[in-house]
Amino acid sequence: MRQLVLLAALALTACATQTSGLARAQEAAQEMNLNARFGRMELAIETVAPESREAFTDHRRAWGNKLRVADTEMAGLRRTGEADADVLVRVAWFRMADQDLKTTTVKQKWHDFKGDWKLVSEARLDGDEGLLGEPVPDAPVRPREHSQFPTIKLSSQ
Repeated sequence: MRQLVLLAALALTACATQTSGLARAQEAAQEMNLNARFGRMELAIETVAPESREAFTDHRRAWGNKLRVADTEMAGLRRTGEADADVLVRVAWFRMADQDLKTTTVKQKWHDFKGDWKLVSEARLDGDEGLLGEPVPDAPVRPREHSQFPTIKLSSQ
Protein backbone atom coordinates (compact mmCIF):
# COMPACT_ATOMS: atom_id res chain seq x y z
CA MET A 1 0.00 0.00 0.00
CA ARG A 2 2.82 2.36 0.89
CA GLN A 3 4.48 1.64 -2.44
CA LEU A 4 1.28 2.49 -4.29
CA VAL A 5 0.95 5.81 -2.44
CA LEU A 6 4.61 6.59 -3.09
CA LEU A 7 4.24 5.76 -6.77
CA ALA A 8 1.13 7.96 -7.08
CA ALA A 9 2.89 10.85 -5.33
CA LEU A 10 5.87 10.48 -7.63
CA ALA A 11 3.65 10.51 -10.72
CA LEU A 12 1.86 13.67 -9.54
CA THR A 13 5.19 15.37 -8.88
CA ALA A 14 6.42 14.50 -12.38
CA CYS A 15 3.25 15.92 -13.94
CA ALA A 16 3.57 19.12 -11.93
CA THR A 17 7.14 19.74 -13.10
CA GLN A 18 6.36 19.48 -16.84
CA THR A 19 6.22 22.87 -18.53
CA SER A 20 3.22 23.97 -20.53
CA GLY A 21 3.38 24.40 -24.29
CA LEU A 22 3.42 28.18 -24.04
CA ALA A 23 6.20 28.11 -21.44
CA ARG A 24 8.28 25.93 -23.80
CA ALA A 25 7.62 28.45 -26.58
CA GLN A 26 8.85 31.26 -24.33
CA GLU A 27 12.00 29.31 -23.41
CA ALA A 28 12.74 28.54 -27.08
CA ALA A 29 12.25 32.19 -28.09
CA GLN A 30 14.44 33.49 -25.26
CA GLU A 31 17.19 30.99 -26.05
CA MET A 32 17.15 31.70 -29.80
CA ASN A 33 17.18 35.48 -29.38
CA LEU A 34 19.95 35.35 -26.78
CA ASN A 35 22.10 33.13 -29.00
CA ALA A 36 21.50 35.42 -31.99
CA ARG A 37 22.34 38.51 -29.92
CA PHE A 38 25.74 37.12 -28.98
CA GLY A 39 26.53 35.85 -32.48
CA ARG A 40 26.03 32.18 -31.73
CA MET A 41 24.14 31.66 -34.99
CA GLU A 42 24.92 27.94 -35.20
CA LEU A 43 22.97 27.48 -31.95
CA ALA A 44 20.24 29.98 -32.82
CA ILE A 45 19.49 28.38 -36.17
CA GLU A 46 18.67 25.06 -34.47
CA THR A 47 15.44 26.65 -33.20
CA VAL A 48 14.41 27.86 -36.67
CA ALA A 49 12.15 25.78 -38.90
CA PRO A 50 14.16 24.32 -41.83
CA GLU A 51 12.13 26.16 -44.48
CA SER A 52 12.80 29.50 -42.68
CA ARG A 53 16.55 29.17 -42.13
CA GLU A 54 17.61 30.96 -45.31
CA ALA A 55 15.46 34.00 -44.48
CA PHE A 56 16.73 33.91 -40.88
CA THR A 57 20.37 34.07 -41.98
CA ASP A 58 19.60 36.75 -44.60
CA HIS A 59 17.97 38.91 -41.90
CA ARG A 60 21.09 38.66 -39.74
CA ARG A 61 23.79 38.90 -42.39
CA ALA A 62 25.03 42.29 -41.11
CA TRP A 63 24.96 41.33 -37.43
CA GLY A 64 28.43 41.46 -35.92
CA ASN A 65 30.14 43.38 -38.71
CA LYS A 66 27.96 46.29 -39.92
CA LEU A 67 25.66 46.42 -36.92
CA ARG A 68 25.84 45.34 -33.33
CA VAL A 69 22.98 44.22 -31.10
CA ALA A 70 23.19 45.87 -27.69
CA ASP A 71 20.21 44.21 -26.01
CA THR A 72 17.17 42.03 -26.67
CA GLU A 73 14.06 41.84 -24.53
CA MET A 74 10.89 39.80 -24.87
CA ALA A 75 8.04 42.30 -24.97
CA GLY A 76 5.16 39.86 -25.29
CA LEU A 77 3.96 36.34 -26.01
CA ARG A 78 0.52 35.38 -27.28
CA ARG A 79 -0.93 32.06 -28.36
CA THR A 80 -2.57 32.43 -31.78
CA GLY A 81 -3.68 28.83 -32.26
CA GLU A 82 -3.34 25.36 -30.82
CA ALA A 83 0.25 25.05 -32.02
CA ASP A 84 1.13 28.68 -32.88
CA ALA A 85 2.34 31.69 -30.93
CA ASP A 86 3.47 35.25 -31.65
CA VAL A 87 6.46 36.62 -29.77
CA LEU A 88 7.35 40.32 -29.67
CA VAL A 89 11.04 41.06 -29.21
CA ARG A 90 12.42 44.55 -28.61
CA VAL A 91 15.97 44.91 -29.93
CA ALA A 92 18.38 47.76 -29.13
CA TRP A 93 21.10 48.00 -31.77
CA PHE A 94 23.45 50.36 -33.56
CA ARG A 95 25.30 50.57 -36.85
CA MET A 96 29.05 50.41 -36.44
CA ALA A 97 29.47 53.42 -38.75
CA ASP A 98 27.36 55.93 -36.80
CA GLN A 99 27.02 54.48 -33.26
CA ASP A 100 23.47 55.88 -32.78
CA LEU A 101 21.37 53.54 -30.63
CA LYS A 102 18.23 52.38 -32.41
CA THR A 103 15.27 50.32 -31.24
CA THR A 104 13.22 47.89 -33.31
CA THR A 105 10.31 45.67 -32.29
CA VAL A 106 10.24 42.36 -34.16
CA LYS A 107 7.19 40.10 -34.38
CA GLN A 108 8.20 36.45 -34.52
CA LYS A 109 5.83 33.62 -35.41
CA TRP A 110 6.55 30.29 -33.69
CA HIS A 111 5.03 26.86 -34.33
CA ASP A 112 4.97 23.76 -32.14
CA PHE A 113 6.27 20.78 -34.14
CA LYS A 114 5.17 17.99 -31.77
CA GLY A 115 6.66 19.53 -28.64
CA ASP A 116 9.56 21.29 -30.40
CA TRP A 117 8.90 25.03 -30.88
CA LYS A 118 10.53 26.55 -33.99
CA LEU A 119 10.63 30.05 -35.44
CA VAL A 120 8.74 30.11 -38.75
CA SER A 121 8.81 33.83 -39.66
CA GLU A 122 9.65 37.27 -38.40
CA ALA A 123 9.10 40.86 -39.47
CA ARG A 124 9.72 44.36 -38.18
CA LEU A 125 6.63 45.55 -36.35
CA ASP A 126 7.76 48.96 -35.15
CA GLY A 127 10.83 51.13 -34.71
CA ASP A 128 13.95 51.73 -36.75
CA GLU A 129 14.49 50.01 -40.07
CA GLY A 130 17.64 48.13 -40.96
CA LEU A 131 17.89 45.50 -38.22
CA LEU A 132 16.52 42.67 -40.37
CA GLY A 133 18.32 43.68 -43.54
CA GLU A 134 15.67 46.11 -44.80
CA PRO A 135 17.04 48.69 -47.23
CA VAL A 136 17.45 52.08 -45.58
CA PRO A 137 18.46 55.37 -47.15
CA ASP A 138 22.03 56.34 -46.42
CA ALA A 139 22.23 58.63 -43.44
CA PRO A 140 24.15 61.84 -43.96
CA VAL A 141 27.74 61.39 -42.89
CA ARG A 142 28.63 63.66 -40.01
CA PRO A 143 32.19 64.90 -39.80
CA ARG A 144 33.91 63.49 -36.75
CA GLU A 145 36.11 65.43 -34.41
CA HIS A 146 39.70 64.33 -34.06
CA SER A 147 39.92 61.53 -31.56
CA GLN A 148 43.54 62.28 -30.75
CA PHE A 149 44.93 65.11 -28.69
CA PRO A 150 47.30 67.59 -30.38
CA THR A 151 50.98 66.75 -30.11
CA ILE A 152 52.93 68.87 -27.59
CA LYS A 153 56.71 69.17 -27.86
CA LEU A 154 58.56 69.63 -24.59
CA SER A 155 61.93 70.59 -26.03
CA SER A 156 63.17 72.21 -29.19
CA GLN A 157 65.88 69.60 -29.84
